[in-house]
Amino acid sequence: MSDTVLPRVGVVVLTQGTRPDDLASGIRSVLAQQEVVLDVVCVGNGWVPTGLPGAVQALALTENLGIPAGRNRGVPLMTGEYLFFLDDDASIPDPRFLSRAVAQLRADPSIGLLQPRVTDPTGAAAPTRWIPRIRKGAATESGAVFSVWEGAVVMPRAVFLATGGWAEPFFYAHEGIELAWRVWDQGLRTWYAGNLEANHPVIQPTRHADYYRLNARNRVWLARRNLPAVLVPVYAGSWLAIQLLRFRSDRPALRAWLAGFREGWRSNPGERRPISARTVWRMSLAGRPPIV
Repeated sequence: MSDTVLPRVGVVVLTQGTRPDDLASGIRSVLAQQEVVLDVVCVGNGWVPTGLPGAVQALALTENLGIPAGRNRGVPLMTGEYLFFLDDDASIPDPRFLSRAVAQLRADPSIGLLQPRVTDPTGAAAPTRWIPRIRKGAATESGAVFSVWEGAVVMPRAVFLATGGWAEPFFYAHEGIELAWRVWDQGLRTWYAGNLEANHPVIQPTRHADYYRLNARNRVWLARRNLPAVLVPVYAGSWLAIQLLRFRSDRPALRAWLAGFREGWRSNPGERRPISARTVWRMSLAGRPPIV
């Protein structure tokens, strides 16, 4: 096939430059992709990317703008009707991953965002948090979801632009929920593709006071930015109840979370774009009303 008939995919690889070996592995896995035309940019979030292959553009951000903003900054530099966002500690083992993902998006136009199954390249058991649904089931089981693991996602550029992009004010945490909701609000579905695979090492995430604060603040911001007014206190209140129960024996974590919860109400969450009542109904019928 000639390049003119192959799908064009713009790829944003986000990094702070702290994992050079993982970054190199991830970029190699992207450049190994077959049956697609690639346009790849490596965004250095507070870092000047160096030692990149010639086929990869570099974008150096003078400061760490946060994960969502870093991803967003790479998009205008790329061509392609499809976008692939890859974090620097992830890679894709199948050289036909992108062509298969695009084929799936084309075969089912109701899918507006696709997240693959995530596995550890060493064969270590993958944590269930990588499956973005309440009833986890088998990791290989595909289906509609309402949040995503953000380390590797594919979507049409037009859909991404219509969402308004990743939620920059969040800096870190829950930006994948907002993006998923805004895909649903376009009359589309966010899809977990258990038949496709991305690699990511199993690392126990660090839980510290700032993590809990941002987690709580962004829960409130998520509701204030995206939900119909009547559902904002319902969603925020349900998560308050969940965390009070979850952290009942961890006072430091609870204090940090409650501080973030208060911050979420007192601070500016940025642009408000509430999803429609129709979207709430569609999400509810699909198994996840946006109240928890």
